Amino acid sequence: MMNKTSERPNMHLHLKIWRQLNAAAPGKFVSYEKENVSPDMSFLEMLDELNEHLIKTGGDPVAFDSDCREGICGMCGLVINGQAHGPRRATTTCQLHMRSFNDGDTITIEPWRAKAFPVVRDLVVDRSAFDRIIQAGGYVSVNAGNAQDANALPISKYNSDLAMDAASCIGCGACVAACPNASASLFTSAKVSQLALLPQGLVERKERAINMVSQMDLEGFGDCSNYGECEAACPKEISISNIARMKREYVRAALTSA
Repeated sequence: MMNKTSERPNMHLHLKIWRQLNAAAPGKFVSYEKENVSPDMSFLEMLDELNEHLIKTGGDPVAFDSDCREGICGMCGLVINGQAHGPRRATTTCQLHMRSFNDGDTITIEPWRAKAFPVVRDLVVDRSAFDRIIQAGGYVSVNAGNAQDANALPISKYNSDLAMDAASCIGCGACVAACPNASASLFTSAKVSQLALLPQGLVERKERAINMVSQMDLEGFGDCSNYGECEAACPKEISISNIARMKREYVRAALTSA
């Protein structure tokens, strides 16, 4: 059968999906056959169709996270054939299309694997540790009243570009899933950097670096060993240079806060 919008024929895939009732229950891979998969279908749409079939046949649908399905919100996140978000670089799971696979392929689908990301059910993990790291960073002090003029706080284009690059982090957790140490250093450093590079973030600069790094360690994430897997897996291509900046911010804060 040919798909109307693609020259490639629809595919038959063998799926091995991790099923787990909750964090305390043992998990295992369960095999499914998925037929008539269009190459133009997104990966999550393929899982939607699988779940529709499971529900119709009295089976238990596979739990997975999704929201915007536009690569913006960071909700989706699967380890696909051993790679966080799948085989395409700078692509979230929801933006991955089935044309990246071939007829007859076996696709292994797992949740993020990290102590700090306990399994909620099947492919869903609890990523609230990221929320607590952000909360530990506190607020940015600003003057109340009318908005400032556009040129009242001059910022170099170099610093503003670096800050915007860091701010593009969507907090999906792929960096943690890809890291052999399950480190959250790329995520945390992006959140530290986006404010440390701007004058608005300088008031709480020291407290922010110390508190966010301390919370990251408290959550049980591993330390950074400069493998670089985090940068390779990041759908927004956040640079590991942010990790070096975070470490400088932390050391500076620790030495000058005593």
